[in-house]
Amino acid sequence: VCCSSFSCLAFCRGRIVRVPKGPLIRVVGTEVAIPCSVSDYDGPSEQNFDWEFSRETDFVRIVSTWDSTFTSEEYQKRVGRGDIKLRRSSNDAVELVIRNIQPADQGRYKCSTPSTDATVQGNYDAEVQVKVISDGLSVSGSKARSSTSLRLSEGDSFKLRCSATTTSPEHTHLHVTWQVKSGSSWRDILSLTHEGKFQAGPGYEERYRSGDIRLDTGANDTYRLSVSQASSADGGAYRCLVSEWVRGADGSWQKIQEKSVEIATVSIQRTALDVVISTSNVSVTERDSLDLTCNITTDRSGIYQAEVMWYFSASPDDTLSDAQLLLSMDHDSVVSDSTLISLSHVDRNSYRLLVRDVDVEDSSYYFCEAAIWVPLHNGSWHKVVERTSAPVSVVVTALEPDYDVFLNASKTPKFSDDPTELNCRITNVQDTEANIRFTVSWYYRQRLPGDDVVAEELLASMDADWTLLLGDRGRERIQNGEIILSKKSADTFSLRIQWTSESDRGDYFCIISAWSRHRNNSWVKSKDVSSASVNIFWATQDYTLTVEAVKLKPFFVAGHTFEMTCKVSSKNIKTPRYSVLITAEKPLTDQSNPNGTTRIISLNQDSVVRLEDWTDQTRVDGVVLEKVQENEFRYRMYQTQISDAGLYRCVVTAWSPGGGGMWREAVNGLSNPIQIDFQTSGPVFNVSVHSDSPTLYQGEVADLLCIVTMEGMPLEPDDMSFDVSWFAVRSFALDREPILLASLDRRGIVTQSRRNGSSDLSLERISPLEFRLRVHGCEDHDFGNHYCVVTPWVRSATGAWQREPDIKAKPIFLSVKMDVLNAFKYPLLIGIGLATAIGLLSCLIGYCSSRWCCKKEVQETRRERRRLMSMEMD
Repeated sequence: VCCSSFSCLAFCRGRIVRVPKGPLIRVVGTEVAIPCSVSDYDGPSEQNFDWEFSRETDFVRIVSTWDSTFTSEEYQKRVGRGDIKLRRSSNDAVELVIRNIQPADQGRYKCSTPSTDATVQGNYDAEVQVKVISDGLSVSGSKARSSTSLRLSEGDSFKLRCSATTTSPEHTHLHVTWQVKSGSSWRDILSLTHEGKFQAGPGYEERYRSGDIRLDTGANDTYRLSVSQASSADGGAYRCLVSEWVRGADGSWQKIQEKSVEIATVSIQRTALDVVISTSNVSVTERDSLDLTCNITTDRSGIYQAEVMWYFSASPDDTLSDAQLLLSMDHDSVVSDSTLISLSHVDRNSYRLLVRDVDVEDSSYYFCEAAIWVPLHNGSWHKVVERTSAPVSVVVTALEPDYDVFLNASKTPKFSDDPTELNCRITNVQDTEANIRFTVSWYYRQRLPGDDVVAEELLASMDADWTLLLGDRGRERIQNGEIILSKKSADTFSLRIQWTSESDRGDYFCIISAWSRHRNNSWVKSKDVSSASVNIFWATQDYTLTVEAVKLKPFFVAGHTFEMTCKVSSKNIKTPRYSVLITAEKPLTDQSNPNGTTRIISLNQDSVVRLEDWTDQTRVDGVVLEKVQENEFRYRMYQTQISDAGLYRCVVTAWSPGGGGMWREAVNGLSNPIQIDFQTSGPVFNVSVHSDSPTLYQGEVADLLCIVTMEGMPLEPDDMSFDVSWFAVRSFALDREPILLASLDRRGIVTQSRRNGSSDLSLERISPLEFRLRVHGCEDHDFGNHYCVVTPWVRSATGAWQREPDIKAKPIFLSVKMDVLNAFKYPLLIGIGLATAIGLLSCLIGYCSSRWCCKKEVQETRRERRRLMSMEMD
């Protein structure tokens, strides 16, 4: 029993080759695809297939996926032309494709798979019978010439017919589909499937359910498409697509062929409609009537009805979804209800809108929308076209009341924290109606010396429903009850400041707004009137504040605690409290703070301490600010470093108690500076630059040494490190900006700046205190003053590294010369030779000329020997 069970299991898990269950019925002249697949196999994932054909008993080889010589001689031409081929759909499935199948191709087809399994199990081939029948499907359209081209109007109906028959010897079913082509592709409209079911195409489901699109069968195998309420989307070419289906041996339906015929071309003409409002922009006074007329024009003939709707919107660019519907009249002339608005039909093409008792809120853009409806065969109405007119601007001018506003101060402060009360009164009220309401808005403007203008700030305002709107300036004080807003009478509004401070000094004014009640009981602001300003001011004594900083330890070294106190004294301030801020002014060489001043720690008037710009995470608790007495504060800095050197100050602000328990700022003071200058017994570093040959020729190598020397306490090499940077000034005098050549940090990382010439640089450490810069292949632009800047780092006894101040060496001038002898040797020799030859030639020519060409005898005149000389001797 066990052996039988394992045998059955092995056989069930063996290779299985599958082809469709036959017979397969196909139509002559069509393309046939016979699938074949294999499963439950061993070996590689991609399997090979062989196909063979037999009409009676013997099989003839057709094609193979792995052997190109597999094809028999009678099939070689068809396989070579591509009429018979294999199409792989996956690693374990292929299709045998036969184009233009003929009756001679009827027979049995066998699909085989070569074995790649470790053991032989299952089946390795499968057969299917293919039956080829004649083509008996015939599809034709209407024979009437008038049906080939139809021109219709929107809303019309049309019908199209086609005929489809089959004389197939097998029991086949027809599948008929009506399609339309308005662009580059065909779209399905409605189908009668081979199973006898109606199926609407995408986008036609609703029209099929409503009966606007139908497919009816008639005598002589005709299929009629009926379309009602045609629209512009129904235009295009229509065709009838018929396919023939047969039920296979496994019960599934298979399409064996398909044919189509174009029936007609349908063009839908749009209905023209023009909608215009007779008037342009309109201006109407409040409480009058607004009269507008909408005129429509259409080219539609026959029976039709118009539908008219009036809209208004806040913008001329708004769409109908954003606009508000006023009134409408449908195609049965039924008008929607409205009390103050009426819509009447003046004539066939004119519709009048009348708005009585207009209000300011009726100012807007009005437009008219019209639609044309036509009757259908079933008695219903269909909308064929819809248009909207251009908007018309309507402006309703409000009736403004006439009144004045007067502001006075009933209480003015003489000292700080005294109350202030202002009264804003409405006077000379004329031509006001019963539906007018007044509200007030209070404003403050700071007064500055000179002609400087400051914008006003809103303190508070009232809405039409007496809702109080607070401004940013007085929001908190009004909510706390320090500022009280009230209405004393029908024409008087009051503003009271319970405790007036110095920041309240300035100009105050009020604005009275008039609000009008509209038809819907809403309130709309119609007018604003402003009062003259009232100045609130009182004389005060100047506050004085003196701050003195004292350094408790006159001498300390790095790592110790720095401590200083700030003593404060003030005058003319009532029960003051102080807030203290410690600042530091670092040297300009401190790159961490290029602005110069750093805010370290602060203590406010309520003794709350806060770190300001102290960002050293390793020393979060390294600074402390505490209150020693009411007017004395102490600042400590633990484990000071060389980088903490600078000037330290106390910035003190005096606060005075104001009304309602609030504190107000009185005056600021700045202390004298306390300097942190470290006095240390550690080593003192010096830097110098040396070169054995500061003058060299082009192309040579320049050696520059940066030598660090120490004075005082010696250090081990492991306890000190240096950052070295080389700079050059390209001039004889140090009147230009230095250029960074290269740098070497204390971790040994070298950084070079970008160079334009062909010379190159190298920077290296040759000893613990010596650093060498080499310029290879010197050029003319390498001349100038060269110096190094050294930043020493020293490790303290606690193991922390302390950065010492930067040390700049005295520059050394590097000159680059040309090799004049080599450069001018040949030009000099040639010049001397030419000069010598020309000189000798000149001497020869002069001698010959004086010897033979210019010789002349001169006779000397005899002179008498007398005391007086002859005149010609002069």
